[in-house]
Amino acid sequence: MELPKFKYNPVAYDINVFINEVGQCSICNEHRNIKYDGSFFANENPEYICPWCIENGAAAAKYNGSFIDFCGIENPNGLVPRTMLDAVSLRTPSYVAWQQAAWLSHCNEPCAFIGYADSERIKPLIEELKEDIEVNIGFEPELIYNHLTTDGDIVGYLFQCLHCGKHRLYADCN
Repeated sequence: MELPKFKYNPVAYDINVFINEVGQCSICNEHRNIKYDGSFFANENPEYICPWCIENGAAAAKYNGSFIDFCGIENPNGLVPRTMLDAVSLRTPSYVAWQQAAWLSHCNEPCAFIGYADSERIKPLIEELKEDIEVNIGFEPELIYNHLTTDGDIVGYLFQCLHCGKHRLYADCN
């Protein structure tokens, strides 16, 4: 069976939020061999969430939970439609972050998370990312330019607009 695809996290299977583990999904009760191992915010923590129950919204509905905090999704001027905010919050696997994950937007839609970023990865994108680095992130720009990592003290999270292709950057630290 083909794995579901996630519009807002097309790299979900590549970033260690899913693990190969045989088990029974707590939502659909199907026997699966891939389990979600990322953040899920709910009063109850299901033992096993399969990617199909994330994609179709069943996991969030059954446990009244979310994968991304609704308030952590950037919504400048309130122009991102609620259906898109729900798609990220309720039907998109998160990425691993030091702090609570944020989700950036552009062109009035949430961006796609395309991976972790270090200082080398962002070099070709510096002009595109300049506003995020110098205004939005909140760290000294020199830290981002020279010390951003994919798994160290200051981690970068790279997003890309689904409409115009612009890259966006978020960072946090331990």
